[in-house]
Amino acid sequence: MDRRTGEITVLRSEYRDAVGAVLDPVAGPLPAQTPTLSPSPVPSIETRNGLGQPLLTPENDLAKNRPGEELRQRLAASGPGLWGRLVAWLLRRRNDEDSWRTGLVGERRVGQELERLERQGWRVLHSVPLPRQVDIDHLLIGPGGVFTINTKRHPQKRVWVGDDMVKVNGGKAQPYVVKSRAEAERARKVLARYCDFDVPVRAILVFVDVLKLDVVPTQLSVRVLQERAVSALGPLTGVLTPPQVEHIYSVARDRRVWVDA
Repeated sequence: MDRRTGEITVLRSEYRDAVGAVLDPVAGPLPAQTPTLSPSPVPSIETRNGLGQPLLTPENDLAKNRPGEELRQRLAASGPGLWGRLVAWLLRRRNDEDSWRTGLVGERRVGQELERLERQGWRVLHSVPLPRQVDIDHLLIGPGGVFTINTKRHPQKRVWVGDDMVKVNGGKAQPYVVKSRAEAERARKVLARYCDFDVPVRAILVFVDVLKLDVVPTQLSVRVLQERAVSALGPLTGVLTPPQVEHIYSVARDRRVWVDA
């Protein structure tokens, strides 16, 4: 309701009667005609206290992100060029760009697997940005709940996953598990601000192209998969209803909600 003009706009017709009941004492009856909406309106984001956020705009819509979008941008901004890459390859030097390219292949592969789940009622977002130049590789939302997915690619390497750490070919411990849990908790807090129902978020760690994957039996806080097993998430149900899935998706796809994650 525009307080200056008294004009009232109801974006979702199913809430028209409820809105009218609330506003009638102060604004009078709603106008007879409901404003016409476009066939596919972009959903607004509503907080728990009922205060509305601006409608989603194209520049803030994360649904258009491709798998590995953040890595693509890094490579575009700081790549050494063809000759620089050739020299580094000849001298067997690894740099950040090599790591980003390896990761990009993994995120593409996992992203393709996740997008196939949409036919089973799931929604997926890629490269969800968080503060301090980090991101959630993939966010999966569907009947079986909400999952943050951390993708790691270690071609032809042996990977061991413990309670809090990961070792690749027996090397230095990597904090993949801890970081995956932290991502899920950050996502849970963000979604809790904008949903009037509980939104459980679980962490998944997906390994791509590994030679062997061993997971300790006590690792229960993070689900660990290889990329071929991602399809097993499709049949999961019983956690969220279709309207809840769509509401969470409408919140999560807005870049602005993640600014203070």
